[in-house]
Amino acid sequence: MLRPRLIKTSYDRTILYTALALALLGLVMVTSASLAISERQFDQPFYYLIRQGVFLFLGGVVCYWTSRTPIDFWFKRSTALLLFSMALLVIVLIPGIGREVNGSRRWLSLFVITLQVSEVLKLFVVVYLASYLARYQEAVRETFLGFFKPMCLLMVISFFLLLEPDFGATVVVMTTCLGMLFLAGVKLRHFIWMLGLVLGAMAGLAISSPYRWKRLTAFLDPWQDQFASGYQLTQALIAFGRGEWFGVGLGSSVQKLFYLPEAHTDFLFAVIGEELGLVGLWGIVLLFGLLVLRGMAIGRKACLKGQYFAGFLAYGISIWFGIQAVINMGVNTGLLPTKGLTLPLMSYGGSSLLISLAAIGILLRVNSESEQGAQPRRQTSI
Repeated sequence: MLRPRLIKTSYDRTILYTALALALLGLVMVTSASLAISERQFDQPFYYLIRQGVFLFLGGVVCYWTSRTPIDFWFKRSTALLLFSMALLVIVLIPGIGREVNGSRRWLSLFVITLQVSEVLKLFVVVYLASYLARYQEAVRETFLGFFKPMCLLMVISFFLLLEPDFGATVVVMTTCLGMLFLAGVKLRHFIWMLGLVLGAMAGLAISSPYRWKRLTAFLDPWQDQFASGYQLTQALIAFGRGEWFGVGLGSSVQKLFYLPEAHTDFLFAVIGEELGLVGLWGIVLLFGLLVLRGMAIGRKACLKGQYFAGFLAYGISIWFGIQAVINMGVNTGLLPTKGLTLPLMSYGGSSLLISLAAIGILLRVNSESEQGAQPRRQTSI
């Protein structure tokens, strides 16, 4: 059994309190957004509240464990964790094992919970890439091959994600990893070349499927087909319009009453806008901004102290949270095409909440070891 390192743990209060505020506010808003649909589906208005509350408690336990776990633990097991997550990607595609919902096979049923494989993958890909960058910094910065190797691995991962299909998770994983590589100091011409390749590949995937292309372009004019491809976005925009500056009041949303699909998951941000108004939305944006900026600062501090794995790990988690939050908000407000991505720490979903809180615990641990001046062990090739 893994025993925590016996050093005094100093938690970063900004990360801790910001994550706690987002999670608790998310619990309140999930409850508000799900009352009607919960009563209709389960004859119990607090079904989603109870489940989200249980996952929040379990996530708190996981967060505490990861905050007490030495960063070296993740470094030593980075390759094994990546292989494990890739094995899950393959298993979830097997008919009869992976659970299919709305045409996508993204979930594994594990007793009383359903695991969304892409959520586990996001964290373990960040862990592995952070270890790769710590071990091969010079190669990544000076040679194209050092930069290209992890990109080949990411292409394989993206291929399996698109088979589910999960285009949203693919974008988050690729963008996060590109951000980490950029911060690691990859040559600008290599980065631009690869960025162009990735964007070209995504554009090709969008054009190759008429259904996907129609869905991606529906956000440009959702009112043109407001009862089909533009339905979710038009209902979300109505929610924002009703909320105005200060909202209609907590619990008073009309759009959540079977008008807005996925109101407690992907479109929770729209319900927040309707009930808490523009002021409430800006509060959420500021909290996420604070979380991301503080996480980046923790990563920079660790790198300056020579703790490169911990630093890149903090960078990766911060970019991941920021990118996913921006995409979710962009989808809700019609600035980006509709994609099935949750709002980190806030939307309903056990897998997302557990993994997000585990990542928050890792951020807290990075800061703790950096504050204590813990020296990293020699990072050798694996």
